[in-house]
Order: sequence, then C-alpha cells, then structure tokens
Amino acid sequence: MEGRRVCESETEQVYIVMPQHLNGHGSLFGGQLAMWIDTIAGIVATRHCRMRITTAAIDNLNFRESVYQSEVVVMRGRMTYVGRTSMEVRIDSYVEDMRTGARRLINTAFVIEVALDENNRPRPVPPLIPETEEEINYFKSGEKRRQMRKEKQTLYE
Repeated sequence: MEGRRVCESETEQVYIVMPQHLNGHGSLFGGQLAMWIDTIAGIVATRHCRMRITTAAIDNLNFRESVYQSEVVVMRGRMTYVGRTSMEVRIDSYVEDMRTGARRLINTAFVIEVALDENNRPRPVPPLIPETEEEINYFKSGEKRRQMRKEKQTLYE
C-alpha cells in the first residue's frame, strides 16, 4: 500500500460562533467544540485512507480559554501518526482576530480514527510519510502516545 504525505489530508475549517453554539454562561459549549473536532478529524482520516472510518477515541481535549458569540474559530487538522488500522489526528483550534488575522490557540485534541471494511472490521490503512522535522517529531510523539494508550487500556481490562 502506497504511503501518503501529511499535506495530502491536512484540513482547515472556519466557524463563526452563533447563539445556538453557546452554553448557559454565554461561552462556546464544550460539546459543540468537541463535535467540530470530531468532524474535522473524520475528514482528515478519510482523506488519508480513502475508506470508511469511525472515531475510536478523543485522546486529549485541553480547553485553554473561553470563546464567545461572534468570534471566529479556525480549526486545523493534520495526520500525526498512523498504525496498521488506526490513525491519530491532531486538531488545533484557534480564535482568529478578524481585524489583525492573529490567532490564539484555544484547544488541542488528538483523535484516534480507525478504518473499516464492509463488515465494520478494522482494515489496514496507508502508511504516513512525514517529511518535515515537525512532522517527524509529531510521528515519534504519536508512537509514544499510542504506547501510553495501550498501557492505559490494559489497566481497565
């Protein structure tokens, strides 16, 4: 199976925070952000493997600050690690200042996606070809996170 480069599946999506996205305190509902993250991760994974996928886990979800109505949220997703059937996607979420274009990081999440065959069983995916030093470092970190997930999973079995 031929490998794919990170840039082949990288995705960016922009949202404006509307009243229906707010919680009772007037800030972006965390569940809304989680839904956007899951959607972007699914797009990145599907672009990488060109197969049906499912979300296996959201490994990390760190909220750094609140987001309010009318603010613009920019989400950037990219493949960081690929195993045999699973893929790790990093989603960085920013608030963009529409006057200056400056972005503030508000959230980082790692989402694990699994490719599925016609019987909804995991199937092999193309390997990832990291090219830049940053991509290579993300890949190495992804290997470590994968090992930590495996160790954590055995604790609950």
